[in-house]
Amino acid sequence: MSSAPQHLLRPIYAAIAAAVTTLVLKFGAYFITGSVGLFSDAAESFVNLAASITAMASLWYAARPVDADHTYGHEKIVFFSSGLEGTLVAVAGIGTAAFAVHRIYNPVELERLEIGTGISLVASGVNLVVARWLLRVGRKYDSLIVEADGQHLMTDVWTSVAVVAGVALVRITGLQILDPVCGLIMAVVILYTGASLMRRSFDGLMDRALAPDVQTRIRNAIELRMRPDCAFHALRTRQAGNRPFVDFHLLVPGSLSVGEAHAYGDEITAGIEAVVPDAEVIVHVEPIEDIASWQDSLLIDIERNNGG
Repeated sequence: MSSAPQHLLRPIYAAIAAAVTTLVLKFGAYFITGSVGLFSDAAESFVNLAASITAMASLWYAARPVDADHTYGHEKIVFFSSGLEGTLVAVAGIGTAAFAVHRIYNPVELERLEIGTGISLVASGVNLVVARWLLRVGRKYDSLIVEADGQHLMTDVWTSVAVVAGVALVRITGLQILDPVCGLIMAVVILYTGASLMRRSFDGLMDRALAPDVQTRIRNAIELRMRPDCAFHALRTRQAGNRPFVDFHLLVPGSLSVGEAHAYGDEITAGIEAVVPDAEVIVHVEPIEDIASWQDSLLIDIERNNGG
């Protein structure tokens, strides 16, 4: 069994430690002040902790090698993790909104705001440091799950700043209603983050094609090596975790030997891998003279309609 890469796990471990630390700090700030805004901020720390633990487990599972039951590997667990994280975020948003509405109709005077906001800002500083680490590692190694955890933590940082700003307004103006209103605004932001994560998960589970610019690079790599007497079509792409998959039909003269056609396919595969690192490429070789070779995929009509 393969183990998850340590360079990806280390920032996840830090995210778990940060989640526990900020959970204690932010709930302490809420109990000191009674602020619903700070409560909403603290509630999201539960989500951060659950998301980071899920990310850690998913990294371990995704690193498992292919087996008889998972011949494409285990990388799609990343999208399940993202979907679960999105669901947890959405639940936190709904809970925050409900608490904020309750406080609008049942206001509570806030106390010791300076201490509470100071504690919250310290917690946000911890999240900021860890989030930047996660984002840097995720982008460097093209790890969707690490980058997603970093983006989630950055959202937490910005919502914390907004919550503190709302509490500060209460302190300046004396209008207690500004606190639950700020909580409602944060609930909307949290719900939007959750919906974005769930949409990303859905796209991955439904084998959404790679980004248009990546597909363009792949097509250019193929066309650059295309012989005058050959052609290609039915290009398909998808992403599983951080591994891209590419397959297409390569039409070659029937006079080519199996070895020659295979070597030509390897040449094109190397060109694709040069522009899309770590891609797993499958080339289906067909005789260009056979009319059936031009009618064997539903993608052919789609490509014609799109000018491909």
